[in-house]
Amino acid sequence: MSQPSLSVLYYGVDEPLPEQRVLRAGPLRAVYEAGKLRNIRLGGSEILRQIYVGVRDPNWDTPQPVLSNLAVDEGAASFRITFDAEHKEGDIDFFWRGTLTGDEDGTITFTMDGEARSTFMRNRIGLCILHPIKECAGLPFTAEKVDGSLEHGTFPRYIAPHQPVQDMRAISYEVLPGVLAEVRFEGDVFEMEDQRNWSDASFKTYSTPLRLPIPMEVRPGTRIRQSVAVGSRGELPELSTEPSPIILSVGPGLVAKVPRLGLSVADQGEPLTEREAARLRALNLSHLRVDLRLSAPDYPRRLRQAADQARALDLPLEVALFLSDAADAELMALAGRLVEMRPAVCTWLVFHTKEASTGAAWVDLARRHLAGYDPAAKIGAGASGDFVGLNRGRPQQAADLICYSVNPQVHTFDNMSMVENLQGQGWQIATAQQIAPGVPVAVTPVTLKPRSGPGADGPASSGELPSSVDPRQMSLFGAAWTAGSLKYIAERGAYSATYYETIGWRGVMETEAGSPLPERFPSLPGVAFPLYHVLADVGEFAGGDVVPLVSSSPLRVNGLALRKDGRMRMIVANMGPGRQEIGVRGLDENVRVKLLDEVTAMQAMTSPEEFRAAEGARLPTVDGLLEIEMLPYAMLRIDCAEPLR
Repeated sequence: MSQPSLSVLYYGVDEPLPEQRVLRAGPLRAVYEAGKLRNIRLGGSEILRQIYVGVRDPNWDTPQPVLSNLAVDEGAASFRITFDAEHKEGDIDFFWRGTLTGDEDGTITFTMDGEARSTFMRNRIGLCILHPIKECAGLPFTAEKVDGSLEHGTFPRYIAPHQPVQDMRAISYEVLPGVLAEVRFEGDVFEMEDQRNWSDASFKTYSTPLRLPIPMEVRPGTRIRQSVAVGSRGELPELSTEPSPIILSVGPGLVAKVPRLGLSVADQGEPLTEREAARLRALNLSHLRVDLRLSAPDYPRRLRQAADQARALDLPLEVALFLSDAADAELMALAGRLVEMRPAVCTWLVFHTKEASTGAAWVDLARRHLAGYDPAAKIGAGASGDFVGLNRGRPQQAADLICYSVNPQVHTFDNMSMVENLQGQGWQIATAQQIAPGVPVAVTPVTLKPRSGPGADGPASSGELPSSVDPRQMSLFGAAWTAGSLKYIAERGAYSATYYETIGWRGVMETEAGSPLPERFPSLPGVAFPLYHVLADVGEFAGGDVVPLVSSSPLRVNGLALRKDGRMRMIVANMGPGRQEIGVRGLDENVRVKLLDEVTAMQAMTSPEEFRAAEGARLPTVDGLLEIEMLPYAMLRIDCAEPLR
């Protein structure tokens, strides 16, 4: 097999990543990337995660800008950047001029001056400002309202279902002892929402309040001009930066059990080959998920296919039931099918097609029809979509577990944002545990892209991938992101997590036939994707415990630690495109390491059995410290014969 290019191996497409430029504005630092400002920091404290311009159509889709005429004037402690941006998609044709300035006094200003060139409908156009969760959750703020009054509030610790603050033109909050950050907005009325509802690790301040009717018509010549200014007040202490190399260390105690892991049935409908089944069995999964719309005439066929695959893998099913208003008759018919097919079922997930979160009546009805089939099977309820459905429609019924799904690309789509947003998955579980104390939380499914929307599940057409398919599925980045997702889901104590599909371009390995659209999804036929090995590494510790693992720079290198039967395993991911020198503390001297990176990826993909059979290299530690270099997007597995100290 021919080896893919390095960029395809890294992140699935044969294109360079956007250039990043580190900027200074007095004591503030920021990163410019493709028309956005990112990671605005004061020393080691992040003030803002991102400032960007969003154009949202009536379906909340986000046409991406094409930039031109970039000009950069950069000094030692100041900068000025200008560029043109065009958003063109369907009826939308919107142009804006960006001017980004940083002054030596420590003020950063982002101005967009835009004009519509066509008639189109929009839900939102304007600046979006992201406040980081780590620094802000639970922190007091003062908001200056549009009428000049002041509102004193607190960034929510747990995820707020609705806007924490509205009608504001400025907000300030402490970022260092005695130092306030002030963010001031012009050009519209701004409000804030808690983006952790969609797994983003940020609070977002945006314009056009949601109380106004949408969509709104935009006519040619309509001008939209907005700006945001960021600065600080107070006496600055001596500022520090993140240490180098990056240090990972294991925290004391155990935090949770390793969650039960599963996969979704692939949409291909073909039986698994023996090789595919053998590789899936090696993951040591707990269940296989299938979605059934009981009003659809083909659901018995889907159930039978799923039951056959589950038997081949010796797994029970997690069955997601989508009910209509004729639910009583649908469930009665399903009960008859179950007697005929006799699938093993561990969990019923009950949803209604018209409800964002399951109403109590549907859970009670499902329990009445299904509890007798297998009394040990759990009956779950919640949101079939994003966590926001569960948070805004909090369940009142006594379900055996609550559930919701996760994908990292509701609002932003680049690699860096996907890594930044991993932390939001942990906050979702913590909030779900507050919503329903003592009730197990199932995260199901976890996917790289949304599962719904135009063309989400259909075949490739006009040379384009379905909207639910992401080429990063087959990449080293996909493996690193999966490790990060597992960290936050496992450390927060999820009962179970269902990832991806079994085979195909939304799966953990490619089909024997290969990609239906190799020019867009350039995978090799029959290979195991790198993320397969992350799930396998965790699956080998099924039934074990999760140990806290702390990284000094979690946006660059992160991972999780597991313990079982006196053995320890750490799974560490380099989240970015640069080499990283890392140190891992608290290790026994009996250490084996295995790297999944650009050097070993071909063997791991084409001969996963051989790759997994290799024990890895034995490396020395010095006073319990292992120092090692990780290549871009590399995965590092550390195994210890004795418990960590």
